[in-house]
Amino acid sequence: MKKKQTALTMGTVLLLSTVLAACGGGKPADGGTQGASKEDDKPFPLTLVVNQVGEIPAKDNDMEKAIKEYTNTDLQIQWIPGSSYDEKINIMIAANELPRLVQLKYNPTIIGAMKSDVFWEIGPYLKDYKNLSAQNQVFYDNISVNGKLYGVPLFRDLGRSVIHYRKDWFDTTGSKVPKSLDDWYNVIKTMTTGDPDKNGKNDTYGFMMEKKYNQNADSTLTRFSVAQGGPNKWKLENGTFTPEFMTEPFFETMKFFKRLYEEKLINQDFAVVDITEIDKAYESGRAAIRISGGNAQSWQDKLSKAVPNAVVDNAPLEGPNGRRVPGESGNNGFLAIPKGSVKSVEEMKKVLTFMDKLMDPKMATLLVKGIEGKHWEDKGGDSTLPLNREGDTKEVKPYRDTLPQRNEYYNIAKPMKQTDLFRKNQQIGRENEKYVITNPTLTLESATFSERGKELEQLINDAETKFIMGKLDEAGWKAEIEKWRKAGGDMMAQEYKETYEKTKKK
Repeated sequence: MKKKQTALTMGTVLLLSTVLAACGGGKPADGGTQGASKEDDKPFPLTLVVNQVGEIPAKDNDMEKAIKEYTNTDLQIQWIPGSSYDEKINIMIAANELPRLVQLKYNPTIIGAMKSDVFWEIGPYLKDYKNLSAQNQVFYDNISVNGKLYGVPLFRDLGRSVIHYRKDWFDTTGSKVPKSLDDWYNVIKTMTTGDPDKNGKNDTYGFMMEKKYNQNADSTLTRFSVAQGGPNKWKLENGTFTPEFMTEPFFETMKFFKRLYEEKLINQDFAVVDITEIDKAYESGRAAIRISGGNAQSWQDKLSKAVPNAVVDNAPLEGPNGRRVPGESGNNGFLAIPKGSVKSVEEMKKVLTFMDKLMDPKMATLLVKGIEGKHWEDKGGDSTLPLNREGDTKEVKPYRDTLPQRNEYYNIAKPMKQTDLFRKNQQIGRENEKYVITNPTLTLESATFSERGKELEQLINDAETKFIMGKLDEAGWKAEIEKWRKAGGDMMAQEYKETYEKTKKK
């Protein structure tokens, strides 16, 4: 496979050299230059390596043909299974055998390659591309390295925190969607002790948590704390970095959950139970409200099988001072342009043009829904129907998941026929983009974090759980913070500050 890929890359480079030579040393051909040679109309040879999604699509299928025709490229895609993807990409980087466009993940190895000038810096050129330049700057900031941008994100929601709740229970008990921590306490208590399902049993919870409740971008503690005015993971103030767990909103959030645990208003096994078990509880009609990054319609569909009359609704995550949601990475990786296979600025611009065209209305429709008449059918109004779910999964999804598109945000393509609940959830997610609180350390470097970040995070995660369960009092919690600081926490904060100051000067 490597030999074939190398041969293909060399062949495309030779072909492009022929095209450029035909320009006679005039202005570079970029698809629209007045007086350009007819050679410029030839499809631009473009090799692309991506993470395999499902089955590998048939070569020269209708989807690929449509992409090639619209973008005027001779697109050749190599699909690599996810289980071996990172390893093969690292080998390609080491051997200088990368394609002209490659899907990457934001990790230390790739960050090192970007810092080593392996990929083109594209930030200064985005302004020349209508679709790429129209995106929220946060998407690009989240994959930058030392303030420089080396790729186009595979866009995903920035703010996925949405409240999902049992509307029928809320109506029965006269409850309202909570905002303050007191509101949350009252609603959770009502849903736990007030027999909202009217079966005469004490078998419901207002809110449930699982063992990863305080980890990753979807941390329950972070979501609550941010809504109450706290930072997203780290607070940046006057150039100084402070972890979220040393701020007042976060501590108040922990005290809130400690109270819920003491009064048995949340599941007592939250520290050890798996998410799949919690999902079953919600889907069987035993819990009332959760903050989710998914869609409320999924819960409604599964819940209806157990409780046919159940009604699910959704609402924005708000605090006393309005909407605030923790911003997430906003991508499923990104596409970068290697310098080893794209030799000139003119070639690099052609690759950017390809990605920009993928976000035009026609291409957005293709990537999201597939080919009209084959994968979907317009029924009039603002709805369309999928004609073949299997065809969508096998023939459309591989491209939808691995090429940049933002259909949901710009109404580029008519949406599939969906329920009002689904559409409402999507709308809240879109609006959340205006209210995200970013994590200021997301793209900053820290040697301590790289070496000991997981260890330090575990120390604090364990302390949070012990505090909520009453195994640590406030003095004990503060003592754990001091351990974290001495074990490398203070050093990590200082390294973030130094990296931040260097980035600002560039």
